[in-house]
Amino acid sequence: MEFGVCVASHIGDIDYVVRAEALGYSHAWLADSQMLWSDCYATLALAAVRTSRIRLGTGVAVAGTRPAPVNAAAIATINVLAPGRTFFGVGAGNTAMRVMGQPPQRIAAFADYLEALGPLIRGEEALLQPGAPGSPGTPIRHIMPDRGFVNFADPIPLYVSGFGPRSLGLAGRFGDGAVLGLPASGAHFQARWEQIRRGAAGAGRALDRDTFHTTALTTIVVLDEGEAVDSPRVKAECGAMAMATVHYAYDQWRNFGHQPPGILRGIWGEYCAMLERYPEARRHQRIHAGHNCWVLEEEERFLTPEVLQAGAMIGTRDALLARLRDLASAGLRQVMILPSFDTRYAVLERVARDLIGQV
Repeated sequence: MEFGVCVASHIGDIDYVVRAEALGYSHAWLADSQMLWSDCYATLALAAVRTSRIRLGTGVAVAGTRPAPVNAAAIATINVLAPGRTFFGVGAGNTAMRVMGQPPQRIAAFADYLEALGPLIRGEEALLQPGAPGSPGTPIRHIMPDRGFVNFADPIPLYVSGFGPRSLGLAGRFGDGAVLGLPASGAHFQARWEQIRRGAAGAGRALDRDTFHTTALTTIVVLDEGEAVDSPRVKAECGAMAMATVHYAYDQWRNFGHQPPGILRGIWGEYCAMLERYPEARRHQRIHAGHNCWVLEEEERFLTPEVLQAGAMIGTRDALLARLRDLASAGLRQVMILPSFDTRYAVLERVARDLIGQV
């Protein structure tokens, strides 16, 4: 199994990617949320010239904020700087869109986006769909791909983010791989794989688990002997990821009426009451405050053992290795970790020391 690192893009912290490469991480996925972090492509460019082995790409780019040709040209530009080790991850964009008060791209629109994007990142012609339904679209391609402006000669794998059956089906239909939430077990991964496989079959594709790259987003805390799952260190290292699952659940409830998962029932009323103190017109700015970087002081009380364990892989070295081996045996190719910002280097080192090379 490969270990990657998901990075909250920070233009001033390229050393983090450099260190991940030195420690043996295979991929650096630079996150794309314009109103949260630095621009992912500017950060990728700096990382590309400071590294030589680690694979670099978007983790993930957001379809709703950039048209397909813009994203294709951007990642092909990075491919000039990191030829043969550039990849492109893309999703419909929950947080990036919600923090701007907009909904993520709908499944049908995301499918159209991916249909255009695939040829474009290969340097081929695609049809760009205008707004009018049923219109044939406009043929486009990068018309000056030579002289080093972009690089399509080295393939750019397309990894599609999906957290539900339909989006995972699109990953199977269009992608070279899929980015998914961490499955609870190998059996849960098998169910996700079946959703991916069905999407591929519907498009006449037959997928090979050895070549179709599956990556699960999480973070990992290796417990010391006798350490509690809600110790101050655990909260410091994975609290931001755990709270991001709460933020997501609130968005799903607020926008679609979806009931929260059972692990949130003990905090849900108090959490909703806290957010409802903020004006409705600007509440979308508050929901994701600190997103996957740190936990706001008023939210620290919501980091119960159940919330922490739902949002991260927490366990002893042996327990984590057993779970990772179960997932690897089921076919999961990679886990990528997104630690809290202030403890990111410590997590990077501990996971490399205790887990990388052991699965």
